[in-house]
Amino acid sequence: MEYIRAFLAGGAICAVVQLLMDKTKLMPGRIMVLLVVSGAILGSIGLYEPFVQWAGAGATVPLLGFGNTLWKGVKEGIETEGLLGLLKGGLTASAAGISAALIFGYLASVFSQPKMKK
Repeated sequence: MEYIRAFLAGGAICAVVQLLMDKTKLMPGRIMVLLVVSGAILGSIGLYEPFVQWAGAGATVPLLGFGNTLWKGVKEGIETEGLLGLLKGGLTASAAGISAALIFGYLASVFSQPKMKK
């Protein structure tokens, strides 16, 4: 049942994003920023954590989950380090994900021989 909830939640998020891409003139970068900011806002008002408890990876893997992770890191950083935590907290909380994205992106470019679009 856990897999079904994750699939439904992640699929619903992806469906909403696809509708935004198809039905609006928003560029993909702006949609990505909208997702991250929405995740941070939902986390800050306490709505995202119950969703994570219900949906599991379906809620933590999309960009909404990344925004929530940034928010949790900033919140914890402020509580422990004050104003410096405002700057450090989000990066500390999301360092593993950011590092993995950079490393795997680099490896993919090494092995796939990317070319510029013409």
